[in-house]
Amino acid sequence: MKPELRNLRISQLQRSLAPFLATKDIPRPQKGWIRAIREVTGITVRELANRLHKAPSVAAHLESSEAEYRITLTSLRKAADALGCELVYALVPKSGNIQELAEKRARSKAADNVRAVEHSMALEDQAVGGIEAKIEQETQRLLKRRNQK
Repeated sequence: MKPELRNLRISQLQRSLAPFLATKDIPRPQKGWIRAIREVTGITVRELANRLHKAPSVAAHLESSEAEYRITLTSLRKAADALGCELVYALVPKSGNIQELAEKRARSKAADNVRAVEHSMALEDQAVGGIEAKIEQETQRLLKRRNQK
């Protein structure tokens, strides 16, 4: 990807993900969103099943699947729609932002490269040390190369 497009894409992703960053640490209800919303809105399992055009056992299974992190996005979207909700979906970096995530990936790759070379040189009794500085140089080289593609 060309550097201008990559930088534009990073900026777009950062703007799109900004609203989600504040919500990433909010815990999910213990028994899942489907059940929590169904209960507070006074919808029974039978009513949810009717809205989904499924048997009550299927609606109950959706709730337990979500609570156990086994639900598909398609099923979750259908359940949200049946509850009068919108499914909001995003992947948010665990820490920092997209730019930092990309840099972290480059740094990790650079560390692997430098340590492999340093190890080979040490086996030949030619190690020169200064690994951290070399990792930083390799990181910058990888980022620069990535931005030139």
